[in-house]
Amino acid sequence: MCDHCGCSEPEHHQHEHVHPHEHEEPGKTLEVRRPVLEMNARLAERNRGYFKGRGLYAINLLSSPGSGKTSLIERTLMDRGANLKMAVVVGDLQTENDANRIRRRGAPAVQITTGEACHLDAHMVAHALEKLELDGIRLLFIENVGNLVCPASFDLGENTRVVLHSVTEGEDKPLKYPVIFHDAELVVINKIDLAAAVGFDRDTALANIRRVAPSARILELSAKTGEGTREWYEFLEKAAQRS
Repeated sequence: MCDHCGCSEPEHHQHEHVHPHEHEEPGKTLEVRRPVLEMNARLAERNRGYFKGRGLYAINLLSSPGSGKTSLIERTLMDRGANLKMAVVVGDLQTENDANRIRRRGAPAVQITTGEACHLDAHMVAHALEKLELDGIRLLFIENVGNLVCPASFDLGENTRVVLHSVTEGEDKPLKYPVIFHDAELVVINKIDLAAAVGFDRDTALANIRRVAPSARILELSAKTGEGTREWYEFLEKAAQRS
């Protein structure tokens, strides 16, 4: 069991990723954790150089499970796939279901199956990139494992972090998980088509996001209906130009 993020590593897990264990003393846990994050930081910088060299703009897309990350990517491919040349790295504990959904929309995608690990790290992403055809690609989505704790500490080499927050999760998620929201450049509130049905308090949600992420831009949209996606596409178009 990982003292840092609460996940356990299966014996077959094929990446350079070391977790401290619960039975370790606090001082020893800190000693193990620091090298893990330092190694990840070095690999993230390597990824960043790779992205820059290939003219890729990488977006680390984070959320809790079921917030609609894959649906948002699908909607984006459906509406802008012809103009925005995109590829996707998908992280899940099991199955290739989400990667298959994205491939059916015409984009190259590779699945990282993490077993029981609750986040992606820079080493996993680097190996996944070896399996992607990236010629002509300008935008790379890294769809992280659905989790609002573990992924916050792991730089993947991305250009920007986008946190997706669904109206069905309520208004207080940003206050419960402030670290992941604080580091976001963009917070996307998804499923606004369901806001009235679930009694979503928009003003409270916006205030909570601004409290923990005062510099983040906030967009509101529905990946299902397409409502509000214009600003999202403008954000992506500008990102592609910066790659």
